[in-house]
Amino acid sequence: MSGRLAGRRILITGAASGIGRATAELFAAEGAALALIDRDAPPPLEAAATAVEPVLLGADVSDENSVQVAVEAAATALGGLDGIVNAAGVFPVAKLEDTTLELWNRTLAVNLTGPFLVIRAALRHLRAARSATIVNVSSGSAIVPYPDLGAYGASKGGLAVASKVWAAELGPTIRVNVVAPGMTRTRMVTDWHPDPDRLADRAKALYALQRIAEPAEIAAAILFLTGEESSVVTGATLVADGGRTFH
Repeated sequence: MSGRLAGRRILITGAASGIGRATAELFAAEGAALALIDRDAPPPLEAAATAVEPVLLGADVSDENSVQVAVEAAATALGGLDGIVNAAGVFPVAKLEDTTLELWNRTLAVNLTGPFLVIRAALRHLRAARSATIVNVSSGSAIVPYPDLGAYGASKGGLAVASKVWAAELGPTIRVNVVAPGMTRTRMVTDWHPDPDRLADRAKALYALQRIAEPAEIAAAILFLTGEESSVVTGATLVADGGRTFH
C-alpha cells in the first residue's frame, strides 16, 4: 500500500465525526492501518483506501477500563501501534455562574483526562515501535480564550501544556505534538452558531483568512505531525486557526 502513512498503525479517538472523522478518512487514503474509537462505535469509512480494514471500537475515553480494553483490542487487531490521534472532545458553552461542577468535571474528563488515559494505555505499544507519534487536538481557545468557554479552554490549555511535558519524557522514540484549531465546520461549532450568516460575519471579524476551517484542513495539519515530514518536531503546538492568534 502506498501513501505517506503506509505501514503505520494509528489509533484515532473521536473518529465518528468532525475532525476525528476527517483525519480517519485522510489517514486511510494515505495507507495507514487504523483503529477508530468513539463513544459509539464509528461507522465504516466511506472511502477506506487502506490495505487493512479499519477496526471500529466503542469506548468512553474518560473511563479508564473502557480505554484499556479498547486500546488493547486495537493493538491486537493491528499488530501494534505506531501512533495516536486524540481528537475526542466535548464543547460546553456556559458562563462561569452557569458552569456546574458536573459540567466542569465532565469537560476535563473527556478533553484532558481522556488523552492521558489513551496515551498511558498505549505506551508500551508505542515504545515497541521503531518510532511513534502522538498528536493531541487542543484548540485556539487554549491560546486566545473565548468568553463562556472556561471549562473548555481550561481543558484544552491543560492538554497543550501536558503534551509538552510528555514530549520531554517520551523522546527520542515517541514524538508528541498538538494541533490547535480555530473554529472549524463541525457540529460543535454549527450548534454554537446555527445561523450561517452570523457565523460567516464572526469569522470575518476574528480571522485573518476571514473564514472558519474545514475539518479536512485540520486533518492535513495532523497528518503533517504524524508523518515523516515533521520528523524533527516534538513538543510543538501547530496553531491552525486562520490567523486569530495574531489578527
